[in-house]
Amino acid sequence: MLKTLNISHSFDYELFKDVNLEVDKKEKIAIIGSSGSGKSTLLHILSTFLKPQSGEVFYEDKEIYSLKEKELIEIRRKEFGIIFQFHYLFNTFTALENLKAAALLAGTEIDENLLERLKIKDVINQNIQTLSGGQQQRVSIARVLTKRPKIIFADEPTGNLDKENANEVIDVLFEYCDEKNAALITVTHDLEIAKKFDKKFILKDKRLISWE
Repeated sequence: MLKTLNISHSFDYELFKDVNLEVDKKEKIAIIGSSGSGKSTLLHILSTFLKPQSGEVFYEDKEIYSLKEKELIEIRRKEFGIIFQFHYLFNTFTALENLKAAALLAGTEIDENLLERLKIKDVINQNIQTLSGGQQQRVSIARVLTKRPKIIFADEPTGNLDKENANEVIDVLFEYCDEKNAALITVTHDLEIAKKFDKKFILKDKRLISWE
C-alpha cells in the first residue's frame, strides 16, 4: 500500500536519512524514538503533509509528491486518516457535529458501534469545549475512523489517555484495520503500547531500525 525509498530530511540539522519502509494491508506499525529524533516529521512525510528533501513515497504505486495538489487533497480526504497529537476539532461544534462533518466530506455514515467502543456515546451531543482532553481525543479518533480510511497515521494517539483507555483505543484501531483491510502507522513514546504492534521500528542515529 505504502512504500518509501531512501527518504531523508533536515531542518537545522539532519533528522534521518535513507529511510525505507513498506506497509501492507492490515499491518500495524509502531515507530518509537527519543524526542527530536524526527518521528512526527517522518509521519508528516508519509501522510502527504511534508515533502522529503530527498527520496520518494509511493501510495498504491503512485509517487505521492509527483501528484497534483488536487489529487493529494482527495487522498487526504478519502483514503488517509490522520490522528494528530493535538485533536484539531471544531471547538464551536458538538462532538456529533464534528463526526457529521467528517462523514459528509468522505461520503460515509457514522458508526454507532464505534461511539460505544470509544465510550463517547453519552457525550456525543456536548460541545467539544465541555469535554475532557481524553474525551476530545476519542472524538478525534472517531472522526478519523468515520472517514473509512485505508491508512491511519497516528501521532501519539494515546497521549491524553490513562493506561486502560489507551489500550482500549489501540484495540479499536486494530479492529478497524482487520475489518477494513486498512493499515496503521503510529508514532508513540509508550513502549508498552508499541509492543502490541505487528512491526516495531526505532528512529535512532538518523536511521529507522527494526526493533523487537
